[in-house]
Amino acid sequence: MMGLKFGFAKNSVVVKEYSLDIGTVQVYENFIVATFDEGATVTLERAYQIIGISEIHFRDKPFGYISLRKNSYAIDPIIYTYLRGLENLKAFAIVSKKEIDMHNFKIEKMFYKKNMEFFIEFDNAVSWIKKKLRRKGQKI
Repeated sequence: MMGLKFGFAKNSVVVKEYSLDIGTVQVYENFIVATFDEGATVTLERAYQIIGISEIHFRDKPFGYISLRKNSYAIDPIIYTYLRGLENLKAFAIVSKKEIDMHNFKIEKMFYKKNMEFFIEFDNAVSWIKKKLRRKGQKI
């Protein structure tokens, strides 16, 4: 079976990369990309790690979040209630080529209730996030 290939947005440079017990978090200038391991469970406690990373890098500025879904893993939906409370998280994108993720997205969007979109291509997710941030008055 061939692995999925995800492109990388032009002009986007990784500022810092974090290795967590459930995957990796890459921080770019104005967005975060999280890739979780196969079979991982994203709990509220683990979400707090990512929220902590966002506070280090984006304390007072708007940012976006991209969930790069190369693998299958479980997410506690209560997490979205807490993410909704992050005032500076302006756009949430899910990137996947899997049909199951498209179905899950509809459920996740009901929990999140803010700017959330599904993309098949990584570059399209980055463009959408940058557009959302620009609309909020952020210089990109």
